[in-house]
Amino acid sequence: MQTSKLVTIILASSVMVFAIALISHPKQALEASIYGLHTWWEVVFPSLLPFFIIAEVLIGFGVVKFIGVLLEPFMRPLFRVPGIGGFVWSMGMASGNPAGAKFTVRLREEKQLTRLEAERLVAFTSCANPLFIFGAVAVGFFHNPQLGIILAISHYTANIFVGFVMRFYGRKEEEIGEKTKFSIIEAFNKMHETRMADKRPFGKLLGDAVISSINTLLMIGGFIILFSVVNRLLSIMNITDFLALSVQFIFSLLSIPVNLGIPFISGLFEMTIGSDLISETKNVTLLEQSIVVSFLLAFGGFSIQAQVASILSKSDIRFAPFFFARFLQGIFASVLTLLIWVPIYENKLK
Repeated sequence: MQTSKLVTIILASSVMVFAIALISHPKQALEASIYGLHTWWEVVFPSLLPFFIIAEVLIGFGVVKFIGVLLEPFMRPLFRVPGIGGFVWSMGMASGNPAGAKFTVRLREEKQLTRLEAERLVAFTSCANPLFIFGAVAVGFFHNPQLGIILAISHYTANIFVGFVMRFYGRKEEEIGEKTKFSIIEAFNKMHETRMADKRPFGKLLGDAVISSINTLLMIGGFIILFSVVNRLLSIMNITDFLALSVQFIFSLLSIPVNLGIPFISGLFEMTIGSDLISETKNVTLLEQSIVVSFLLAFGGFSIQAQVASILSKSDIRFAPFFFARFLQGIFASVLTLLIWVPIYENKLK
């Protein structure tokens, strides 16, 4: 009970401090809010909406079940998830965060995944989309298109490594899910059964897909704006500088320039802002910048993690495995960036 009361006091105090800072710095809060709104409206909303709608329609028509049967021999041995995980993975890579979580929850609601399978799947299908990596980070922030190749290779390869690691998660409490064999006929039969089970006419199905997708995107937009404001206020109150002290100590042990500490802390809250700040940091090499940015892209930032937590809360999928996987992917991505830098970037791309 005492621990519970302490948590209540900490949470209430944090919100009160944030409210006071918001009232004390209305201009800076408005600027940060507008920045978050522009990011959502100009990049996130148009890039995610078509994927969300199409995915909902594909699930309703049974196409996802069709793909699942065909990919079962590949996904089950490698990642210990059903073949439909291949659909979630591909859609997650194409449309970016938090698409992997949304589609995983959707399939869990359809009983096409067990809870453990869903937790494994959401752990390695969280990633940034290629448009963000190449367009926003490589070209927009660093003005270096070749850098996008390095970031993309390390990012998506790290996803695969996380999938390999997470296949060992939950083995002792494994639930036996439905297993199918590779068969075009069986895949078609499953697709037909799924479509017939969904009694909605096409117009209703499409309308529900649009409404569901827009509701999810409104939630995502709210989190982006909120964390943009939080990030700015933390910087104004010098809390970011304080948090950066411990990070700078770790960076010094890893031979990473300590002046990347403050941008890194900002990136932990919102990776877009952190990546931008890192690109503007002076007296550091491009390799050092790339290593830190790779970690942030894989970690996703607390903004994206809050979005995923909100989506997962609608199901019985636990958030802890996803959070652990983000740290794991960040480490993998950073190490991969270091390993491939000389053979790929300096020897072939430069």
